[in-house]
Amino acid sequence: MWQAEHVQARLRVLYPECRVDILGMTTEGDRTLDRALNEIGGKGLFTKELEHALLDGRADLAVHSLKDVPMLLPDGFVLGAILSREDPRDAFVSNRYDSLAALPAGARVGTSSLRRAAQIRGRFPALTVLPLRGNVNTRLAKLDGGAYDAIVLAAAGLKRLGLVERIRQVLPPSDSLPAAGQGALGIEILAGRDDLQAWLAPLNDAATQAQVQAERAVSRALGGSCRVPLAAYCEPRPGGGLMLRARVASLDGSRMLEAGAQGDGDSADEAEALGRRVSADLIGQGALALLAHDLGGAAVP
Repeated sequence: MWQAEHVQARLRVLYPECRVDILGMTTEGDRTLDRALNEIGGKGLFTKELEHALLDGRADLAVHSLKDVPMLLPDGFVLGAILSREDPRDAFVSNRYDSLAALPAGARVGTSSLRRAAQIRGRFPALTVLPLRGNVNTRLAKLDGGAYDAIVLAAAGLKRLGLVERIRQVLPPSDSLPAAGQGALGIEILAGRDDLQAWLAPLNDAATQAQVQAERAVSRALGGSCRVPLAAYCEPRPGGGLMLRARVASLDGSRMLEAGAQGDGDSADEAEALGRRVSADLIGQGALALLAHDLGGAAVP
């Protein structure tokens, strides 16, 4: 809801003569909290019902956390704009400990992400990593209630909700590489809505768009979803261009494949090419076989 209200406020500033209403919806991903996302269908559970609202005319646009948007949109849908990125890193939250390294053996760490869980297990195999679902306030309440010694979640959500004081440590990407698109908001519309595309154009941040395009290219090549422990993070190079890093892990964190590359430009085509280079490197290291093994031998889509 914060995200929808943020976009609403931005549009009202741009077009004060327009009425911008919010159609609040609860998706299947929000309702089903007793199982991990990888067990119930993955990223599409946060977008499907919103897409139905676009199709039947109840809504003109849908606002998503870009990391929750499938790498391949269904036919008939496009991303009309990608907004300027908030902090893309993961955040460590605890009432007793200052960092992951300070946790004692056996400490319970909650996270909703296979990507985070695999990286934590790889660095700190003595910790007990447990699933954690719900919105930000629900997750914090579970921590405060004693179900976990610490939790790890996106720094962007805490900052947007004015909860920055709950962050004990922002995890550097070297320790916990973010998910593709983390920290960015995407606005989905129906393909062919040239009117909406034009109205949304001022909201689009070209730098963020290029960065997440590179990240999503890696994820797309490797079948990225909530069922895959895959990280991809792109940032601007000091002298211009882009730097992209990606990481694929086994579910238990015992195996970790990494790749990185730099590009001199930051256009959409160059970002896409950079993503393909990094994904090809990971595939050459055996990433598809690693992911297929953890998916029970199934082919990676």
